[in-house]
Amino acid sequence: MNRIFDPGHWHWDLLAVFGFVAQALFAARFIVQWISSERRRESHIPIAFWYFSLTGGLLMTIYGVLRGDPVIVLGQAPGLIVYIRNLMLIHRSRTA
Repeated sequence: MNRIFDPGHWHWDLLAVFGFVAQALFAARFIVQWISSERRRESHIPIAFWYFSLTGGLLMTIYGVLRGDPVIVLGQAPGLIVYIRNLMLIHRSRTA
């Protein structure tokens, strides 16, 4: 168990790098939301939050599939529906 905390024992390959990039994009959505809320001085979810959610979630789902990890796939894939639907609602309201 101690090996998990030792980067020298981690398995580094292009797929691991892909996974880290996917996770960074997914995590960036919170930074975007935080900055937007601070600027408005109230809680606010900008459209960029949904794009980061969709992109990061999609990449994390792909990563889970490629790693054969059902926990990641089942944890990420259902959220894609929510992200897409929110973007659809946002774009519909902007064109109306």
